[in-house]
Amino acid sequence: MPFTAFQKPIDEEGHYENGDWIEPQPIPVPAFGVILPFSDDDLRYSEAGTYSTKDRKLYTIEPLKEGQKIEYKGIPYTVQQFKDYTDYADVFIYVARWAGNENSHP
Repeated sequence: MPFTAFQKPIDEEGHYENGDWIEPQPIPVPAFGVILPFSDDDLRYSEAGTYSTKDRKLYTIEPLKEGQKIEYKGIPYTVQQFKDYTDYADVFIYVARWAGNENSHP
């Protein structure tokens, strides 16, 4: 499935504006992967705490960075918790935490 990954510009640094540091605007980059809801067992037996029913598992062959923002079907997520399975199947597995507000329901 297509989704959008937001990357920081490589050749652009932030700047100060009225004494506040302003980060450069992220660049939307088309990406592909499999984005799945957590199963009942995933929600029940999480090692790293609890997941929300709005969080997703993301399988992709493209490496992402923890903390990177993505958007899928107009819903924003933040990439967290990385598992590298590239030795077995050339796949990166991430937890995509729902980063929306109550007006943007998955």
